[in-house]
Amino acid sequence: MKGLLLLSGGIDSPVAGFLVKDKAELVCLHFSSEKIVGKESIEKSKKLAEKLNSNLIVIDFSDALQEIVKKTERKFYFVLMKRLMLKTAEKICEKYNFDFIVSGENLGQVSSQTLENLVSISFSIKKPIIRPLLCFDKEEIIDLARELDTFELSVGPEMCDALGPKHPATKSIKSKIIEEEKKADFNKLIKKLVSVFEKQANS
Repeated sequence: MKGLLLLSGGIDSPVAGFLVKDKAELVCLHFSSEKIVGKESIEKSKKLAEKLNSNLIVIDFSDALQEIVKKTERKFYFVLMKRLMLKTAEKICEKYNFDFIVSGENLGQVSSQTLENLVSISFSIKKPIIRPLLCFDKEEIIDLARELDTFELSVGPEMCDALGPKHPATKSIKSKIIEEEKKADFNKLIKKLVSVFEKQANS
């Protein structure tokens, strides 16, 4: 089996990767916002991918995030950002024969990870999304990160928060998210991001 791990450079996703990697071959996919916040998350992700003994592919989706900010209702930014990652990852899985997506999401930990928003993030995604940390509490995840020697590499500000709203939506509904995706032309954004992946995968 092959899995595509969404590796953020934060604490949770590498731990999720470690919990899955003995059961499947993993490739790490990092969505960077290099044009907005610099290369720190890329450097962290490289080191974390090495710890996981996995290949890493980086997609800079700074321009796509700016489109979301400009064209959609700001409070849904985090839900739409996660949707964009998952829908892009799904297209990559279909094209490159990955069996599933791995995510470090944890129920209720932050605004995009409330139950309602996890439903909004995941609807219409046909590839299985494995969330090994879903019901862990934060201290359990930190303890595992220390045990796996990824914690020190992962600490620091979450780069994906740079464009986030002060008051993100904790609840969302499918119809509203579909409407917001159309405003930002998600199909066009996803096509561009998949093409970036292809260039790196074939280089």
